[in-house]
Amino acid sequence: MKSAYELAMERLNKASPTVKMTAEKKKQLAELDSKYAAKIAEREIFLKDNLAAAAAKGDYEAVAQLEKQLVSERKSIHAELEEKKEKARRAS
Repeated sequence: MKSAYELAMERLNKASPTVKMTAEKKKQLAELDSKYAAKIAEREIFLKDNLAAAAAKGDYEAVAQLEKQLVSERKSIHAELEEKKEKARRAS
């Protein structure tokens, strides 16, 4: 007798079978991860320098604004990464 988990996995595989990724696709996805990790690190370094300068001046409004900018840029870069990864996965 099959467990509920096994039955659910069978239904899932029928509805959307798993796609095997080739080594080339895995390499492309790894390259995208690496490229976008570098972009995020670059922005963090730049903005953290500005954050430190603003904090040293005592400009806490600028610190808050820069922190919001950092979070926003991380989200936008991550969204761009996910979009490119999805395109790479769908490409034949």
